[in-house]
Amino acid sequence: MFDLNKIRNDFPILKEKIYGKNLVYLDNAATTHKPQVVIDAIVEAYTKFNSNIHRGNHFLSEICTQKYEQARQIVQKYINAVSSKEIIFTKGATESINLVANSFASFLNKDDEVIVSAMEHHANLVPWHILSNNKGIKLKIIPMNSNFELDLTQFENLFTAKTKLVSVVHISNTLGTINPIEKIIKTAHSKAVPVLIDAAQSIQHKKIDVQKLNCDFLAFSGHKIYAETGIGVLYGKQSMLEKMSPYQGGGDMIKDVSYNSTEYADLPFKFEAGTSNYVGAYSLGKAIEYVENIGIENIELYEKELFEYAFDKLSKIEGIDIYAASKENRISSLSFNVKGVHHLDIGTMLDKFGIAIRTGTHCTQPLVNSFGQTGTVRASFAFYNTFEEIDFFIESLKKVIEMFK
Repeated sequence: MFDLNKIRNDFPILKEKIYGKNLVYLDNAATTHKPQVVIDAIVEAYTKFNSNIHRGNHFLSEICTQKYEQARQIVQKYINAVSSKEIIFTKGATESINLVANSFASFLNKDDEVIVSAMEHHANLVPWHILSNNKGIKLKIIPMNSNFELDLTQFENLFTAKTKLVSVVHISNTLGTINPIEKIIKTAHSKAVPVLIDAAQSIQHKKIDVQKLNCDFLAFSGHKIYAETGIGVLYGKQSMLEKMSPYQGGGDMIKDVSYNSTEYADLPFKFEAGTSNYVGAYSLGKAIEYVENIGIENIELYEKELFEYAFDKLSKIEGIDIYAASKENRISSLSFNVKGVHHLDIGTMLDKFGIAIRTGTHCTQPLVNSFGQTGTVRASFAFYNTFEEIDFFIESLKKVIEMFK
């Protein structure tokens, strides 16, 4: 059962006061808060079994290793990967994408092409820009239509014999648009091109089955799905990962080392150089179990209702520009501006009401600039938000707008 009162009680920070007012946290696309079960897991790890993993043969190391590998299995099952060997722990979606970009670089030559979309986070643009500068690859962009959705006809026209990878966001962190990744993957595979999905904004909102999607890579961050910061995941098909070389070297990713050469460890360890964030992995496993206990389908349904309610309320305010033509095919993030009022001023004033929202380009500067703005106001929702909080947000926004008239 979806028990909202119980859920809110699970998140201690929601009881905090901001300027003497109840916290209304609408910046969930940036990071999510942590349930008590995750906080307890972090404390438990440091007080009960903290020890470096894989390398020790003493009791604490063996227990910590076991917890770390159990977390890998939890992730595997959550996204329905074929094997836990396909789950690489990283420090976040950014590192996961950089891992693919750097390891995939050995397959790329000058003038080879990578296709991304107009909606990408900087984490899925800058790594390819670096490759463009260093290896001379070309970046092609899937454009948007007037409804702030990807133009799939134009997407198909971007492919050439030089196209080597498609790397695209699942849900836009700025627009909340749910991209048709099933169609994107099918189109790319019909041309023998592999696909990387940035799931940083979808893993916490929707059920993801990597076998059903048939994506080649998928990246996400733990802190977006209620785990601690500094932990992330790269899923990769085993056949792809085995062909790729690691781009970081160090302890734990080797099988044999001499002064002259290195033999890499088997998957998944060859991509996990150095001391892993074993506490972060443990917290991620606990966070996923927490989400599963509530039910990701229940979460998706409730959050969709929240988004549509907020969209309808916001649409009725005079002078609001919402960067979405409709509320269909969207979830979580809602970006807008108020005519005649700077987005930063809106955010600063709403903060005085205890409302946490985000302003700026949201690490999607090319996207925001493309519709003639230097930034937007963004409200983003999680399953611990309430309809009453949205009402308060809307009424507070009206008061702020009135101040600037």
